[in-house]
Order: sequence, then structure tokens, then C-alpha cells
Amino acid sequence: MKIAIVGAGLIGHTIAHLLRETGDYEVVAFDRDADALAKLANEGIATQRVDSADAAAIREAVKGFDALVNALPYYLAVNVAAAAKAAGVHYFDLTEDVRATSAIRELAEGSNRAFMPQCGLAPGFIGIAAHELVNGFTEVRDVKMRVGALPEYPTNALKYNLTWSVDGLINEYCQPCEAVRDGRRQWVQPLEGLEHFSLDGIEYEAFNTSGGLGTLCETLEGKVETLDYKSVRYPGHRELIQFLLEDLRLATDRDTLKSIMRRAVPSTKQDVVLVFVTVTGVKHGQLVQDVFTRKIFAKEICGMPMSAIQITTAGAMCAVLDLFREKKLPQAASCARSRCRCMRSSRTASASCTRAARSSGCTRSRDARRARRASCRSPGVRAFARRPRRGCRAARSAAPKKRRDGRGAAPAFRRGRGAMR
Repeated sequence: MKIAIVGAGLIGHTIAHLLRETGDYEVVAFDRDADALAKLANEGIATQRVDSADAAAIREAVKGFDALVNALPYYLAVNVAAAAKAAGVHYFDLTEDVRATSAIRELAEGSNRAFMPQCGLAPGFIGIAAHELVNGFTEVRDVKMRVGALPEYPTNALKYNLTWSVDGLINEYCQPCEAVRDGRRQWVQPLEGLEHFSLDGIEYEAFNTSGGLGTLCETLEGKVETLDYKSVRYPGHRELIQFLLEDLRLATDRDTLKSIMRRAVPSTKQDVVLVFVTVTGVKHGQLVQDVFTRKIFAKEICGMPMSAIQITTAGAMCAVLDLFREKKLPQAASCARSRCRCMRSSRTASASCTRAARSSGCTRSRDARRARRASCRSPGVRAFARRPRRGCRAARSAAPKKRRDGRGAAPAFRRGRGAMR
């Protein structure tokens, strides 16, 4: 399968290596950044320079490919999707922007190619994990999805380091957030809904951010009482972000805020991704709560250090491509909207992680890759492949036996002084 990766930044770079190392894909990376392309070329990835903001140039560049993977910032998503449609190639992206996703869905109408936005960690994998937990209940009350990409060693006042797109980070703090309340879809404000919880002895806070749900609200509307998504941070982060966005009015001057963050907030590859889902409802006549929680750390893969957000986001995209190549996902736009339902079981989610797991072996030989598969899987991929604790068949634990973060009990939420059940 011939893949055009448009965007040679952090995640695009990782996707290129994970796909190339399997031997199942022919990969070419496109970008306008000559330095980023040179780095990939030196690492053995085919590259081609193209203006990422020029839809016509992208259209001509990707003709003859099977699929286009968009790893560019959210504000370029619609243009790139239009280029993919004009070129007659399948389209996949990582965007969390709700408006861009809506526009891409409209753009895809009538196409004989698949258009699958939101194929990363959140939105993406988090929805699969939540949907699988929901399937084990006869009646669902609450679905709570929490994801955080955090520094392992926070030192500044924000208790945060840059681990992914600054544009995407600011956008999720500023845009309205979709949720389900009383069984109906609603819009809620970003940065609201503050709550605190602890996991493995570490305190966290969580609050509304935009885009992490994907299409899950649409899928579960009328089937759950409450469903929401919140970003996880260390305590105190939300208060300072609210000061910047609201008190200093930087929500209406994103360029200034982006400049401040890039100048003052360092990046890091020593990060941890926290994935935490709880579902409360009725099962076998009893009120129960099921929990899915993982911590994924940075690791060396393919002979190079990769951050946790690289592993989880790029790994999720590669898993989707693997399922699509094997025709386990819809092959045309008319049914591509059903991808969450097609991938809803933990069995499928586990299978979807095979691609990134194989990639982590970093060997070109398929026979050698098969032999090394069990020993070469990355913690992040193995964490994804592991099934939820309850609500499905028991499966062999894929997480390392001795976890770096300990084995704490399921976290207890609290909002203010009241317990959140």
C-alpha cells in the first residue's frame, strides 16, 4: 500500500518510521520544511517538498498513491482533504477540531474513497476503549473519558511541557466542547467542569477541552445519560491557562499566546500519556463501575527515542491503516462514518495495535519480525492491546509486570468537596 504522509513534523515523522519498518507500506513524506524532510531522508524515508498550504500542489503530488495521511495542524485539514478527494485517494487524519471534521464529512459525501478523520489518541483510541466498556452494560449512566499528555517531571508554574502541536493545544482550550447530558448532545464551555482525582498516588486535575470525543456523542446519544471528555493536567494548570485566555484576552489573540508558549514553555520527550475511562451503569442487575486506565511512557523505538505522545498518536494512526489495508474497516465514504462502530470491540482494538507493535520490532525481515514480535512490542502499544479490567473476557496482561508508576487502586474522583459517583 502506497502512503503519502503530508506533514513531516513530530507525529508525521513517527508515522513514517512505524509504517516503513513493517515492510508492508511504501511511504513518502511531503512537507515544505526542507530541514524536516532532510532529517527523514537521512533516515532512509523517501521525501518530496511541497507547499503544505497549497491544495493544488498536494493534489498533484499525491496522485497515484493509495492513501493520504494528514499530519499537519488542524487548520490545514480541510484543504488537504479536498486535495485527497481531487486526487482520488483515501484520506486519514489526526485532527481534533470539530469544525474541520464536520467540513470533511460534508466534503466526503458521494466519494468512492474513504475519509476517516480523528484517527489518533484522542479523538481516536479513547473512543474505542470507552465504547468497549459501554458494550458490557445493559443500562449506562455515565461515561467519563480522560486523557493527558504530561511531562514526567513538571518544573514550571504551568506544570506542563510542550509535547505536541501548540496550535492544537490552544485550539482545544478555546473551542466549544461536545457532551451528552440527560441523554442529549449539548455544547459545554472549555476549561469548565474542573475536577480532581488521584492515580497511583499522584494528584491530577481535569477539565473540558474540545474535540477529544470524536463521533462518540453521536454514536451514544440516547443510550447514555452522561458522557464527557476532559484533558488531564497537574493541579494548577487550568487556573493559569484561564488567566491567559480570559483575563489577558489571549483567546482572541492566539498568535501572541502561541509565541509566548513557544518562547517560555520548553518541549520534552520525557513525557507520560495517561488514558483513563470510567463507565457507570447496570450490569447483571447491579450498579457497577468499570475502569480502563493506562500510563504510557517514552521509549526507544526503531533505534530512536520517541515520546509517549508520539507512540500513542502515531501508533493509533498506523493501527487504523493496518485495519483498512486488511479491509476490516469501511472502504468508501458512504460508510466511513461507522468506523467507531466497526472498531468498537476490544478484540478489534487489540488487533488494531498489531501494526504498531510490529513496527516497534524495527526489523525488515518478516520471519525475524514474527519471531521478535512478542519481545519487541512497546509498552504503549501493549497497553493499548490490553483489554479492560472488567466487562469482557479475561486476557493475558500486556503491560510490564513491574510498572514504573506502581499499581495503585482505581482513582477516586472529587469535584470540589462532593464525591462524583
